[in-house]
Amino acid sequence: MLGKTAGGLFWMFRYLERSENNARLLDAGFRIALTRSASASEEWKSVLKTTGAVTEYDAQHNVYESRKVIDFLLRDPANPSSVISIMKVARDNARLVRTALTREVWEATNEAWMTLKDLLDRPIVEQDLPDALGTIRKQNALVRGATHGTMMRNDGYCFTQLGTYLERADNTARILDVKYYMLLPSIAQIGSSLDNVQWETILRSVSAQRAYHWMNGPQVTAANIADFLILQRQMPRSLAYCAQQSHESLRFLQEEYDAEHESCRLARSLHQRLKTGDINAIFEEGLHEFIEDFLIRNSTLAARIEQDYRFRE
Repeated sequence: MLGKTAGGLFWMFRYLERSENNARLLDAGFRIALTRSASASEEWKSVLKTTGAVTEYDAQHNVYESRKVIDFLLRDPANPSSVISIMKVARDNARLVRTALTREVWEATNEAWMTLKDLLDRPIVEQDLPDALGTIRKQNALVRGATHGTMMRNDGYCFTQLGTYLERADNTARILDVKYYMLLPSIAQIGSSLDNVQWETILRSVSAQRAYHWMNGPQVTAANIADFLILQRQMPRSLAYCAQQSHESLRFLQEEYDAEHESCRLARSLHQRLKTGDINAIFEEGLHEFIEDFLIRNSTLAARIEQDYRFRE
């Protein structure tokens, strides 16, 4: 496969995943802001920090109001992290690699772009926000479903999965990094109860509330939440699951091309680190430090994939 095509698939699915992640973050922030009006401003700033858009927002606004943050993250064309900006780039990449996609995947992607372009053509009022965010998630799910249901499990499919899981891991890690103060300040607090509203922010951001309780019952502790989102390989948005999927895709590419690249070695190392990880050891090391290390490793892996498979040639 040409590097340009591989890169188009990789980034198309990174951007699709990013748009859905931003919708999930907005949903969590909106619900928390409604229940805790006194701290709503800090919650909206937290959402912006997680998306990495706080600097761009501060350049345009001086307060963290729900209306302004929602508009900025959903439909501001000057914000490269807004859903409308991300979906445009995702669709542009899909056009670039259209011959590598099935008709169903292309049509689902094009329909998602047109639907969201129409939806976000005007400001979203707060009472309509849940439905709007639901539409964003639904459109992404349709593309994902078409991909899983119609694409050959070949090298092209592997690049779609690499884009998805590297982006998803980055998002989960950033949520934990922004919210880590809720899971600390000390290892002595492992096993203590957390405020329902606090932990709900973290679990809702990755759509993990029901899954968490299936695994852990009603007990909510810092250790259980961190373990679930970092090391639980049955959780599709955990760091361990994403690292496993990335490693498997790169192993397939290694066999397909009969060549082991540095990116495969990096993915194997990251996967092994999470596979054998222990949450108590992570807390002792420092949760913030562990997450920062993961973000660096994940970013390094993504850059190496681009280099090994010559995306820019």
